[in-house]
Amino acid sequence: MTRQNNPLLSYAKNVFSQNGEDGVIERILELIPETSRWCVELGAWDGKHLSNTHHLMIHRGWSGVFIEGNPVKANELKRTYADNAGATCITTLASFDGDNALDVILSKTKIPKQFGILCIDIDGNDYHVWDSLKKYNPVIVVIEFNPSIPAHIEFVQPKDMGVNQGSSLASLTALGRTKGYELIATTSHNAFFVLEKFYSRFSLVNNTPEALKDRRLEIDIFQLYDGTIVMRGAPRMLWHGIHIRPKDVQMIPFYFRQYPGSMGHWRFFMFRAWRKFRVLREKIFNARHR
Repeated sequence: MTRQNNPLLSYAKNVFSQNGEDGVIERILELIPETSRWCVELGAWDGKHLSNTHHLMIHRGWSGVFIEGNPVKANELKRTYADNAGATCITTLASFDGDNALDVILSKTKIPKQFGILCIDIDGNDYHVWDSLKKYNPVIVVIEFNPSIPAHIEFVQPKDMGVNQGSSLASLTALGRTKGYELIATTSHNAFFVLEKFYSRFSLVNNTPEALKDRRLEIDIFQLYDGTIVMRGAPRMLWHGIHIRPKDVQMIPFYFRQYPGSMGHWRFFMFRAWRKFRVLREKIFNARHR
């Protein structure tokens, strides 16, 4: 990932954030100084650990709404802001519909309809929660994406609060444009969007996911003529800490990993028998799991 492709990263620094978000946000606010000094953070945890907004709250005098679904962390969040009259701490699991929809939660607070920064980090349904926001119009959106998904792939996880998969940067970028936002930067796991009317202030030559995304955590898989599956990119499952070995992704036994046109008669006969067995086994498995 080069600085010229992602110029805001030259301002990256951590005060409380994890991957330079505090510095990136400071620079964005320098370019949009008229931004309302209100923030919202979903998945606020204790309010300060790896927070993208705590620096603004304690050093810049912002006000904020902090939403955390874990009761233990929500209590820590309330202690963090116990003496801060500008902080509203809410214990609930924000969702995309019903009483826990973000629009509903915010309607019970003093936050203005257009506020400064919305941070969404809820490990899965980030896309759907942002999509559900209709009544409020943050100037800046900082939202988590799944960094292992290649930059050109559109993937949206199921709209289900019981699922934690994450969505791709490409899909979030497409969603942002339907809502009037443009992508301006990414860190390893977070994307930064601003309202379209402010986009020109950032002088970006190319704001596609391919240009702005850190590609080092992606996994690319392709196949060779002989049936070998090759994997390039991050060899480790990011959230489970398990290394992915080349043999783990092979679909064809080593004996049959040869270009079919180069197989001898006997090997090709055995391969066709193995393939028929494999197809039959898949049909039986699919029938049992419908």
